[in-house]
Amino acid sequence: MKIVYPRSLAATLDAVNDAFFYGRRLSKTDRLQVAKWIAGRWGKPGSYAGMFAPTKKDFAEGIRFFTGESIKTRAGTAHILGEEACRTLILLNVTNKDVTDALAGATAGMLTRLAKEVRSGMYCCGKCSCSLWRHLAVGGLDNAERRLAAGMKALKLRRDGNGRWKVFPFFYTLLALSEIDLPSAVAEMRYAAPSCERILQRSPKDDKFAQRRRLLAERVLENC
Repeated sequence: MKIVYPRSLAATLDAVNDAFFYGRRLSKTDRLQVAKWIAGRWGKPGSYAGMFAPTKKDFAEGIRFFTGESIKTRAGTAHILGEEACRTLILLNVTNKDVTDALAGATAGMLTRLAKEVRSGMYCCGKCSCSLWRHLAVGGLDNAERRLAAGMKALKLRRDGNGRWKVFPFFYTLLALSEIDLPSAVAEMRYAAPSCERILQRSPKDDKFAQRRRLLAERVLENC
C-alpha cells in the first residue's frame, strides 16, 4: 500500500488517515517511513506557526479534507495541514528522535500562536477550528479538555436549526466530533443525527469521499 506521496503532504496524510479510519494496521516499517517523511516537512518555508509545511503541489492545487470539503487559501492550507500532521505523528507513535524533536518544535510553535489568537473555543474559522480540535482530541498541545469544551460551546451557538452548523463544514465537523470524548460533543452529534439519517437514505455513491461520509454518518448514529 502506498503511503508516502513525496509531492503532497495532503495526500500522504490522507493515506494514513484512510488506514486509521478503516482500521487497517500499518507495519512498523510503514509507520516509521511516513513519520520521518512528515517530520522532514517541519518548519520548512510555507509552514504555519513553525509546524509542517505543505508542498508546492498542495499550495498550487488546494487541498480537500478527509471528508471531501475543499480549502484553497494559502493560510488555511498551511494551518490545517500543520494541525493534521501533528495529529498524525501523535497517532503513529513512532520512537525516533528526529520525529519527536519535530513534533515538539511544531507543538511549541502552535502553542505560541494559540496564546495570542485563540478565542471563544474557536481558531480563525470553522474549518481551522475543526483541525485544531482533531489535534487536541488525540492529546496534542495543552489544556485539551478546556479548549475542547469551549469549542463545543462555540459550535452549539452556531447551530442552524436543520441539523447542521453555520460556518462549519458539516462532515469535517462530524469527523472531529466523533473523536472528542466529551458529553457536549455527543450532544452535537445527536443534534446532527437527523442530517445523518437523511444522508443514509440516499443512494450510495462510488467515490472515496462519499463512502467515507456514509460510514461516518453511520458511526455518528451508533455513538449518539
